[in-house]
This record gives sequence, C-alpha cells and structure tokens, in this order.
Amino acid sequence: MENEQNLNSQNNEQLTKVHEHKYPTFTAVIVLSLLFGGLSGSLATSYMLEKKFTENQAHVAPSKTITLNEDSAIIDVVKKARPAVVSIVATRDLSKLPGYGLSPFENDFFSQFFGIPSIEDGVQEVGAGSGFLVSGNGLILTNKHVVSDTKASYTVLTNDGKKYDAKVVALDPLNDLAIVKIEIENAPFLDLADSSDLEVGQRVVAIGNALGEYQNSVTSGIVSGIGRTITAGGAAGSENLEGVIQTDAAINPGNSGGPLINLAGQVVGINTAVSMQGQSVGFAIPSLDAERALSSYNRTGKITRPFLGVRYVMLNKALAESQRLSREYGALLVQGETQNDLAVLPNSPADKAGLREDDIILEVEGQKLEGENTLAKSLKKFNTGDEVTLKVFSKGSERTVKVKLEDSN
Repeated sequence: MENEQNLNSQNNEQLTKVHEHKYPTFTAVIVLSLLFGGLSGSLATSYMLEKKFTENQAHVAPSKTITLNEDSAIIDVVKKARPAVVSIVATRDLSKLPGYGLSPFENDFFSQFFGIPSIEDGVQEVGAGSGFLVSGNGLILTNKHVVSDTKASYTVLTNDGKKYDAKVVALDPLNDLAIVKIEIENAPFLDLADSSDLEVGQRVVAIGNALGEYQNSVTSGIVSGIGRTITAGGAAGSENLEGVIQTDAAINPGNSGGPLINLAGQVVGINTAVSMQGQSVGFAIPSLDAERALSSYNRTGKITRPFLGVRYVMLNKALAESQRLSREYGALLVQGETQNDLAVLPNSPADKAGLREDDIILEVEGQKLEGENTLAKSLKKFNTGDEVTLKVFSKGSERTVKVKLEDSN
C-alpha cells in the first residue's frame, strides 16, 4: 500500500511516464491518473532569484531586426545550464531473456532499419531519459522511473560528449525522484531555486534528452499552474504526486528527469509528466521537494520521508454532504478497494497513536487540511522522528493526537 495515498482523483489528469523505448517488447503501459514524463519506467529507460526582463519599446525601421531582452535572457540561461544537463541511457542484455533470437527484429541486419541499437551481442539500449548535475563531484538528480530497472546498466552522457558509468545511489520512496552518481571532478552543476516563490505566468525553460535521441534539446514556456495533484504511470506502475508545477514548455519522451529552469538559471522543477489528453500540458516536481531529497541523502546516505501510515481522501463540501459527514474539510481515513488496502497501516505511527478508519484528520500543527493544503503536503514540512500534533474528529467528537513520524523505508 502506498504511504499517505490521496484517493481523491476527481481533478487528476490522464498522464503517463514518457518513455523512449528502443525495443518493442518494453512498450510502456499508459495508466489513467497521476505521474511521470520521461524515460522508461521499468526499463530504464524542476529557488529562484526573480529577474525581470522588459521588451525594447524603441521604434525601429522595418528593415532592422529587433532582439527582445527576453530572448537574450533565454539564450544566456541555456548557455549557462546546458553543460550541467545530462542524458541517461539504459541498456540490458536481452540475450538472457526467453525467446531471444526468435524475432527477426533482434537481428543486426533488421535493427539497422528499425532503429533498435545493438551495443554488442545481446546488449541493447532499452530506454533513455535526462538528469542534471547538482554537485561538482558527480551527483545527478533525475526521476525514479528513469532508473527503476534493477536489471539494467546505466550510462550518463555529458554535454561535452563524454560517457560515464552511472550508479543509482538513492530512490525516493514517496516521490518520483532519484539520485545517480558518476565519477567526475569539478563538474558544472545547477543550483536549486525556492520553488515556493514561483508565480503563474513566469517564464521557464526545459532542457532534456528529447525522444531519447536529441540530447540537450531546449523548449520554453510559462508556469501554467502551481500545486496540481496528478496521477500517472507507465510500465513501472502509477504514483500520486501532489503540489506539482504545470507548464506549457514542451516535455517530450526522454525529457524525464531534466531541469525546468527560471530566467536566473536556477532549477525550479524536475520534468516528470505529460498529459496524454491535450497538448502543452506538462508537469514538474518542485525543486523544494528535490532539495529535501538531496539534503536527506547528504545527511543519511538515503532519501527518507516522514511516514504516518494512512490511506485517505480529502474532504470538500460536496463529498461531506453526499456521505452525510459532520465535517466539510480534513483527511478522511478510508479503506481502499481491497481488504489489503487498509485505512490505517498496522504498526504504523498512525496505528500507534490510535487513529482508525473513518477518523478525519482536521489539522496538522494547527493548520487546517483543506483546499490545496492536503495531508501529504503538510507532512512534507517535517522530518523523520518529528512529533506532530494532529486534531482529529473521531466518533462524534474532536481530540488532539500526538504522532511521532517514522522513516518511510
């Protein structure tokens, strides 16, 4: 059961992890609801300093070319960021799979026509995605679904054309984030901005390995929305993401894990999802989430998240009226579709604090759970081991509960 899973999917987009699969056997499965935008999920496969740019309003003769300050700003950002953006390629030895050699498409003669790259006998590229360096000693942030195949080998291609063997050193248990390491010194890297300062309409730039083929491709757009809740998936499964950034900057297969950058050249998000229902609807994980993951790794050697252990649905007036509930806000603890999808996970912090199915968590540390302030978003503010005070409506009355958050791993 997924920790702190928000089951309210009425406003979710139909999304998919955008993968660039080089081998027909590994075609991603599209899932209706929240997540990703890049490389192959199971096959390998975004603090800002605000800077305003104004247009040149001078009257110029029609024969002269006008270069807008904004255009110059984007060019400067790209020049600054590109050296730190990498492509991540996944390969597998397909000769060990049952039935290898029975298909003509696995023959080198046919692969040259059908675009199935064979690196050596039996070893083929099965996916490609993006990432970006966040330290001079080779730490790279990317999406979890980009490097989720434990049987694949990963290679990082830097902007200068060099190749590095890559090691997956940390996977986020509750978010589509991962950290990869390569052996390099004095590498160019990008800074993470405070994504809580983002505003709708702000100009952003996306860079990534588009279609798994066009390394360091650049697209630009604006922040179309903030604090979205989405559900998406691919071959590796589906995942709920809250508080993500919506952008109309084109995000294509292979862009997963690449940076979404402001005009100060700082990362505001990690490109992770694209809607399959419309055009120019992409999503990025806020850089604040990525900063917390990176900080956790630097502190403990792994990515940890505070764990409560409940399954819930966020209440609103309409839902409360339909279920004849006496509270119109909060997180209602509910069981899922199967008996194993319990409202409260046994032996979890919530269970130890006495929370039960049909309880409503109204507040976390005095902050109401309503609108965009979901339970999962509230818990992101805390660390493993923190004691948190909850206001809970249970069996017709309100009570205060203290819960000590545990490690999600």
